[in-house]
Amino acid sequence: MNSPVYLNELGILCALGAGIAECRQALYADAPQGVQPNSQVLPGRTLHLGAIDRPLASLAVLPPALRSRNNALLLTALAQIRPAVDAAIARYGAHRVGVVLGTSTSGIGEGEQAIARHHHTGSLGPDFHIGQQEMGSAAQALTTLLDLAGPAIVVSTACSSSAKSLASAARLLKAGVCDAVITGGMDALCAFTVSGFAALDSVSAERCNPLSLNRCGINIGEGGALFLMSREPGPVVLAGWGESSDAHHISAPAPDGRGALASMRAALQRAGLQAADIDYINLHGTATPQNDAMESLAVRELFGTTTPVSSTKPLTGHTLGGAGALEAALCWLALTDNPEGRLPPHWWDGIADPALPALQVAAAGKALGRPLNYALSNSFAFGGSNASLILGRV
Repeated sequence: MNSPVYLNELGILCALGAGIAECRQALYADAPQGVQPNSQVLPGRTLHLGAIDRPLASLAVLPPALRSRNNALLLTALAQIRPAVDAAIARYGAHRVGVVLGTSTSGIGEGEQAIARHHHTGSLGPDFHIGQQEMGSAAQALTTLLDLAGPAIVVSTACSSSAKSLASAARLLKAGVCDAVITGGMDALCAFTVSGFAALDSVSAERCNPLSLNRCGINIGEGGALFLMSREPGPVVLAGWGESSDAHHISAPAPDGRGALASMRAALQRAGLQAADIDYINLHGTATPQNDAMESLAVRELFGTTTPVSSTKPLTGHTLGGAGALEAALCWLALTDNPEGRLPPHWWDGIADPALPALQVAAAGKALGRPLNYALSNSFAFGGSNASLILGRV
């Protein structure tokens, strides 16, 4: 089918807040919000993390094997769009509504807690179930709760997971397999991922500093976003997507940015757009030396140095498998109810790395003076798994 696919509804949950109104207000605040000092995830070490500190949806509606913090985050985002989801199920039937999600942690945190309990008591505890750690748990949770019978898929390709989930959902709609898809992704904070990135010397103790000469690593966060995607016209269209795999290194990107270039070019081609049509680019922008260097090169080669760019990870933290959906959601916010064209701000120390191309960084308060038409969002993962999404205002 050649019909466009639309992002009809948005549920969002991250360190900035819960829901469209709360996240929009925090995104455009006069001072950086979200990421805060945290010593709870790695006791004895204080790091800036994008933790979510609020009551979450009850897990009592799920069987024990599906009860995890990650799924509680997911159900909290689902509640924001539940009326529209229920309406879609009633309209199309349970077998015509799919679920495509991205995650990289699933219930690893529950496994950590069980192992710690076993160390002290000799028992994993009554609340632990090995199924909590399965990557498919997120999709299973939604299909179980909503009694769905359509395709249920989890994409787990590290930091490109939920961006790729949106592309996969679009393909299901265009192939006529589904009439609506609940898509996006979520990741929960856990010591496993924070320790892993710390072991790579990739974690910043302070708020991360993308594109700066002084950048020294990422802030890990948690959260993500859920969209109801369909062929029915909505406020935002998923105009294009591109995926590539440079397979340069297990954790480092290809330094010349060829994988990033390939995914961005594919997204533009699929959308039928030129680089000049893009009003704003949400960078992957991890604030690691290698990512920012290669992404800057790729953006400069394709877009020049005049297209406004920003990284929103100093606000949300890097939500890993949930990052692609979360940053697409921030683009969704910029494309809707934004007549002045305010841009998601790039919070940093303002000391540009002279070794990087001088991109047009969107400072706090920056606006186009008109509504945005198209935004591009990049997600680049370990192993060279790259994804770029183009969202358009309808």
